[in-house]
Amino acid sequence: MIEILILSLIQGITEFLPISSSSHLIIASEYLKLEKNLSIDVSLHIGSFLAVLVYFYKDVLNFYENKVLFLKIIISSIPVMLIGIILFETNLIEKIRNIETIAWATLIFGILLFISDKCKIEKTITENFSLKSAIFIGLFQVLALIPGVSRSGIAITAARFLKFKRVDAAKISFLISIPILGAVSFLGLKNILFSESQYIARLNIFAIIFAFFFSIVTIKYFLKYLNKFSLNIFFYYRFLLGIILLIVAYL
Repeated sequence: MIEILILSLIQGITEFLPISSSSHLIIASEYLKLEKNLSIDVSLHIGSFLAVLVYFYKDVLNFYENKVLFLKIIISSIPVMLIGIILFETNLIEKIRNIETIAWATLIFGILLFISDKCKIEKTITENFSLKSAIFIGLFQVLALIPGVSRSGIAITAARFLKFKRVDAAKISFLISIPILGAVSFLGLKNILFSESQYIARLNIFAIIFAFFFSIVTIKYFLKYLNKFSLNIFFYYRFLLGIILLIVAYL
């Protein structure tokens, strides 16, 4: 149960902050020797998925009236889902799930996040989130399949390059995560529903609950943070982590 709590904490925080959930889960599994199977991984994502739906329920309900925004969200999510399926089916994704890749991606895309955050703050999601913007951010988001890049981080980076305000950039990242997390949850749900072990079933339930709680708290306070501060702290964290991982990987 302690392992589930730790994994849920990592998932809930790192899924929505621009620091990469996949890399932190890989690092935790590698160095803390945490056991993590497919059903637990899916449960963690279901928790994060439900948190986004609950926190942005007004925006989700508004999709019915604002079908154009919904279409843009879907279009922006398609590239990463298609490439992700190809990488998963060909097992190429496993070849890049290593500390060296995570180290370089953490460092390089942290620097890119820092540069993008220096762009002018002009645009909002309600007035400026065009189809062109959705496609641009969606194509950037494909890079999130590389461990260490961060899905939220690369989406925010792309949005900041397009001069969206920090809070709006984060909101775009959160809304785009809905189809992606929803797809991951749906595809892996059968592994949870048809689990023959009551013990595993209980672990899955706790993973969903804990991940939901940590995710919704992270979303709330991350948006509050962006109202007052820049993204510099995440660059410093990524830079330090990248350097440490490079030392571990090559020494």
